[in-house]
Amino acid sequence: MENFTPVSALIGGMIIGLAASLMLFLNGRICGVSGIFGGLLHFNKGETLWRFSFVAGLLCGGVLLLLYHPQSMAINIPYSGPTVMLAGLLVGIGTRMGSGCTSGHGICGVSRLAPRSLIATGVFLASGSIAAIAVNQFMGGQA
Repeated sequence: MENFTPVSALIGGMIIGLAASLMLFLNGRICGVSGIFGGLLHFNKGETLWRFSFVAGLLCGGVLLLLYHPQSMAINIPYSGPTVMLAGLLVGIGTRMGSGCTSGHGICGVSRLAPRSLIATGVFLASGSIAAIAVNQFMGGQA
């Protein structure tokens, strides 16, 4: 492990858990990013403002991190643009098939011991592991 940072990982996990808890207790909603973002596309009255604010907050957080800690955003992706776009498309399809994403199922659902989320998270982990091995074996990349 090259960048093992347990303290910052613990702090980040606590912030994510706090945000998910606040969303559930204050808004009565599961903090699933794909569902929140997808709901923006339907323009339901009373739903758009909080969803837009949530997504804007995510984007602003990334921009602030880039401005004040740019080295944390320095990544090297050894794959072509089309390969990365295909991977993103497959993640989107999987999210739709699984009726949610890792934030909704993996963080919120597992913490509530929801059986559907426990199964979905296991499938996410298994699929990700298989995909990483396949990419490493067949595309010669680092998984």
